[in-house]
Amino acid sequence: MAQFFRTLRRKFGIAAPRVSVQTHVAWYWRWLGIIALGAFVVGVGWTTYDYGMELAGFRQGEAASALARLKEEIQKRETSIVEMRSQVASAQRQLQIDRATYGDLAKQVKTLSEENAALKEDLAFFQSLMASGGKELGLSINRFRVQSDALPGEYRYRLLLVQSGQRIKEFQGTLQFLVYLEQSDRKFVLTLPPEDQKSDREYQVNFKFFQRVDGTFKVAPGTTVKSLQVRVFENGVNAPKLTQTASVS
Repeated sequence: MAQFFRTLRRKFGIAAPRVSVQTHVAWYWRWLGIIALGAFVVGVGWTTYDYGMELAGFRQGEAASALARLKEEIQKRETSIVEMRSQVASAQRQLQIDRATYGDLAKQVKTLSEENAALKEDLAFFQSLMASGGKELGLSINRFRVQSDALPGEYRYRLLLVQSGQRIKEFQGTLQFLVYLEQSDRKFVLTLPPEDQKSDREYQVNFKFFQRVDGTFKVAPGTTVKSLQVRVFENGVNAPKLTQTASVS
């Protein structure tokens, strides 16, 4: 009996275990609550992510806008580069034209300077001839020179034919040049004009008091001009009237 009472006290007495009473909730309300809680959690997470991105200075719309601005800036710079390249090419072409023009002007200045120097020499010569009273009578060759020209293998010659004395008559004749050449160990002579071009007007002379002769000739590459001899022929005479040789200066 005593054991029976002890058992009752353990179940219903102060030491008995506590009993909780819960209200019964339908299953659909439970699922609705779970879904609402999940949506709340997702909303909080998205808001936190968006706010964090904004704090970091990076937003999707702003990134797209910045990318578009960069592309536009790159396009502008590429257009500027193309324009500058075109301007550089135009400037280079103009520089080449200017250099060519400068080269032509330099050649013209050199030619004019040489012609001016030759005229001064002619003047000095005629002044000395007049001062001598025309003692040197007849035909003479003066200031015969030959020198290399601007182009490789090209040479230029100059000479002055003069007649002085009493009752001078007009001189008509031709010139012949003998170019003494050397190539390796071989020496040979080149005749100007060639035999088949004796009637070339470049080598004909016709004057009464004086005539200045100026011309050029070319030789083969690797050939050295040692000297140049000029022969003056009067029309109708086979033997040269005058002969003179000049070394290359």
